[in-house]
Amino acid sequence: MVCWVSAGALVVVFAGLATSLTGTTGDGYGTFQRGDQLAMVGLGVFAALGVLLFTRPRVVADAKGVRVRNVLGSYDLPWEVVRGVRFDRGAPWASLELHDDDLLPMVALQAADKEHAVEAVRALRRLHGAHPAVRADDPAPR
Repeated sequence: MVCWVSAGALVVVFAGLATSLTGTTGDGYGTFQRGDQLAMVGLGVFAALGVLLFTRPRVVADAKGVRVRNVLGSYDLPWEVVRGVRFDRGAPWASLELHDDDLLPMVALQAADKEHAVEAVRALRRLHGAHPAVRADDPAPR
């Protein structure tokens, strides 16, 4: 919600700024033209689109694997390549620990979401633990 409201506010502010661009540019010989006003509105639209990128993160998991979509980039991983689901104390978001020692951040599961994020991480851990290939690799019973 915050991103959508902020994006709308950016467009309104830049449009208002564009309407105020009239007359001369000061002591110089330049004047603001219609193109300058349109460019200011265009900048507001581009800034709003940049803010809306932060609405993109998602995590979708099922019995086969997990799909992670961050602000930039997305990943479709089977459970076989995931070693574990991490949500370290003080970390801004949860991450997937992969078997190649890589960490894949999941921006959609942020610490700021508190209990909602904790429940989502627990659900991911249950799905991960229920996968047959994961149980076969696990030497210790759960």
